[in-house]
Amino acid sequence: MKQLPVCDILGVHVCVTSLPEVVALLKEHIEELRGKYICVSNVHTTVMAYENSDYMAVQNGAAYVLPDGKPLSIVSRKRGFPGAQRVAGPDLMGELFRDAEENGTALKHYFYGGSPETIAALETKLKDTYPHLQTVGFVSPPFRKLTEEEDEEAVRLINESGADILWVGLGAPKQENWMRAHEGRVHAVMLGVGAGFDFHAGTVKRAPKWMQKCSLEWLYRLCQEPGRLMKRYLNTNLKFVRLVRAENRRLRASGHKK
Repeated sequence: MKQLPVCDILGVHVCVTSLPEVVALLKEHIEELRGKYICVSNVHTTVMAYENSDYMAVQNGAAYVLPDGKPLSIVSRKRGFPGAQRVAGPDLMGELFRDAEENGTALKHYFYGGSPETIAALETKLKDTYPHLQTVGFVSPPFRKLTEEEDEEAVRLINESGADILWVGLGAPKQENWMRAHEGRVHAVMLGVGAGFDFHAGTVKRAPKWMQKCSLEWLYRLCQEPGRLMKRYLNTNLKFVRLVRAENRRLRASGHKK
């Protein structure tokens, strides 16, 4: 499996990479990645990992931790990795979908997560937009914890589908914990992409490109769902800034780059 350089941010081993590199990596190393999982991480998950050692172990146990949140790639660049770029989960999904449509890439995709309405809309949208994309499963699991029998059946269906990539849309930290618990049991490579299902289904509108480039996508999401996201975003974003500044001071004092 190809190794990527990493930047340690609050203890999380965030990969230094780019969207084209990750797309190529998945296409070229899919067999080596089977049974493993990839975390697509942001400010929120990084702070959660900093505060929870079990979740930190889940994050750092991934084959790769991709910088979904632009602040992570900004911190990496300031710490001596000029090539660090954002690799957002929805963008990674879109690039692989387009690659299948334009270049005939034969990867098989399975989707696990989201509400019944979202997963149904996603199936319709993908089949209309990317008719050559090989989709082999769309499942919205119950919100409750599955029984052992139900979980075994879910894994059986995933594996029998022949999926190469299992997109997991259960939301953080549930999706990362789910992937870690199923490492080696699922034969596809697992990628947790949070709201990626909603964006590609069209059930939630994504922030304009200029807001994404200015690291303001969180603000757009906050305006969409203030009741659910207000406390999470304001608390977590401010905490991230404070913790990273403190970490920068420690790094400077020890003679390392920011």
